[in-house]
Amino acid sequence: MHILLTGGTGLIGRALCVHWIERGHRLTVWSREPGKVARLCGVSVRGIARLDELAEDSVDAVINLAGAPIADRPWSSKRKGLLWSSRIGLTEQLLSWLQARTQPPAVLISGSAVGWYGNGGERELSESTAPVTDDFAARLCGAWEETALRAEALGVRVVRLRTGLVLSSDGGMLKRLLLPFRLGLGGRLGNGRQWMSWIHIADQIALIDFLLQQSDARGPYNACAPTPVRNAEFSKALGQVLSRPTLLPSPGFVLRAALGEMSELLLGGQRAVPTRLLEAGFSFRFTHLDVALVDLLSHH
Repeated sequence: MHILLTGGTGLIGRALCVHWIERGHRLTVWSREPGKVARLCGVSVRGIARLDELAEDSVDAVINLAGAPIADRPWSSKRKGLLWSSRIGLTEQLLSWLQARTQPPAVLISGSAVGWYGNGGERELSESTAPVTDDFAARLCGAWEETALRAEALGVRVVRLRTGLVLSSDGGMLKRLLLPFRLGLGGRLGNGRQWMSWIHIADQIALIDFLLQQSDARGPYNACAPTPVRNAEFSKALGQVLSRPTLLPSPGFVLRAALGEMSELLLGGQRAVPTRLLEAGFSFRFTHLDVALVDLLSHH
């Protein structure tokens, strides 16, 4: 199978490349820096700067994960514009390319996040739940999904991945937390009651591969473990795995003052559950946070 990835040099994309190379698939990564693709994704992975480099080369599936990191810095107007263009703008370019194809790929698996629901409070959020609040992250995810969904008119099967917090020792939020927690500077955020929907990187890769192969899979899927946890529970579990205290909370007013609107990513949350994945027969390897953290950090 020939698979085209956007965001292929990111945390999930790199792991997908390793997984699919081992299974004999042919991979192309559309990247702003194609010269780095072979080093980051594997020597057999082709990097392209423009989609027209594919010409009429047959593509069987598209995995659309590109997007500037949402939590790297506060949301200034300029930053919001970058977050928008790197997701919606890029997906629109992908759609234009799909429309021009004589034979479009069979499936588009397109990124989104549990932030689509907004701050869900105490509600359990399945894929049939309507958005709860209308903050910037929810609007961003909503527009991203709506843009990808337009590929259905071209006869493409569209899967929308509403991903939670991806846990990996190779990058992402967990890696950023390791230094302060190892120094004994970790603790809950705000009151610590906000829900966190998390997923082990191995399960994230497995479920994307699963949805790629399920010819009837389409629509939204919550890509998160069946057991979301509160922030205080997450902080305590990480401290226990690292054998460090977690006694230094970050007060909500401090986070709001420092981060502005982006603080709602940390102080709000989603109690999302992977209802549709479980109904489709997908089996998670990691359903308990402490087991997932031990697996990821036992070698560090």
